[in-house]
Amino acid sequence: MATRILEAAEGQFRHYGYSKTTVADVAKELGMSPANIYRFFGSKSELLEGVCARLLHQSLSIAQSIAALPVSAEERLRRYSMTHFEFTVATMLDERKLHDMVVAAIEQSWGVIDKHIDEIQAILTDIIAEGMEKGEFAKGDPAHAARCFGAATSPLHHPQMVAQCIGKTNRAGPEDLTE
Repeated sequence: MATRILEAAEGQFRHYGYSKTTVADVAKELGMSPANIYRFFGSKSELLEGVCARLLHQSLSIAQSIAALPVSAEERLRRYSMTHFEFTVATMLDERKLHDMVVAAIEQSWGVIDKHIDEIQAILTDIIAEGMEKGEFAKGDPAHAARCFGAATSPLHHPQMVAQCIGKTNRAGPEDLTE
């Protein structure tokens, strides 16, 4: 039932925006009472975090798939960066109302954002560690390198930076940043 509620909430957020959607709207969409929603989610904030977590899980799945590819660590980092950029554009910019929700999650420091960053950093750390072991990258602290990589490529995956930088000709583009 929680999955159905999250799916309905995501649909409402995509259509009306998260700030204009009420728990009653989600309940109505499912043909149930708001009290039933509150059995699964203690507040609208929990429901919002649940929808945000679903979106971030899609991003995590992309990263996991790319990390498992039988190509060099360098190529996996390049593919991760470009694929994540494309995902951010498709999910966060083409779906403006979802973008607003994720921006709120970032600005309000929702726990799902920090958890997602930690999960992505762990994947990047593993890729970089493998690259160091195979001599693709200089030896060093792979966790530190992953944090630096994440910071350096943030214009490709941070929703606010992507929104502000996309289409600007006086900045490095996605292809430039991944080479």
